Amino acid sequence: MTTSAVRSRPSLRTVRASGAALAVRNLLADESVAREGPGVTTILGDKHTFAIEVGEWDHELCRVDIWAAGIWLTCDDNMAFARQFRRDVLDTAAWLRSGMASALPFDGLSPQAAHRRLMLRAGTDDESEADFEFRSRFRVMNWGPTTDNVTAHHFQDQDSSLITLQFRRDEHLLKHPEHAGEVFLAKISTEEFVGILHDLVAVLDNGQSQGRP
Repeated sequence: MTTSAVRSRPSLRTVRASGAALAVRNLLADESVAREGPGVTTILGDKHTFAIEVGEWDHELCRVDIWAAGIWLTCDDNMAFARQFRRDVLDTAAWLRSGMASALPFDGLSPQAAHRRLMLRAGTDDESEADFEFRSRFRVMNWGPTTDNVTAHHFQDQDSSLITLQFRRDEHLLKHPEHAGEVFLAKISTEEFVGILHDLVAVLDNGQSQGRP
């Protein structure tokens, strides 16, 4: 299997959907990409900050693995419905480009503490509609079943994206007790984050154009 790794965002520019095929050709032609065989695995970004790996296809499903802050997020389900996943990722990229992402909402609190405060009444009878709407302003990575094992919030810090992540499923926490109560923090430039998302869409589009459903 070939592993093509984009370690530090080379010369590929932000991808628009209409230029997806050309973008993937540029991506795979870059000298930083290793190519070793007929199967291709593409890694976008840096696993220590934020990275997405696109692997094999199974009809409408594609293996998509996501890392943030060195943590493998898709350890519970890494087979994404490509069309739905692509659409949700593009929605996130458009939101980030719009400049509508909010800064940390609570003075004096760290991103992790802000995450915990937002989650205090989440999903309980005590959470008002206003609380839900306020919390929803910061939710990110709502990309379907592949990412619904994690609660993620996004806080804008000038040109950087601060992303907090917490595993939420009991069955995951039973298998990984070290994750219980932990809120992980990834920091990445917003431009790089958006670029990775657009590159992901380009890779998915390329996979579909090569005869995969």
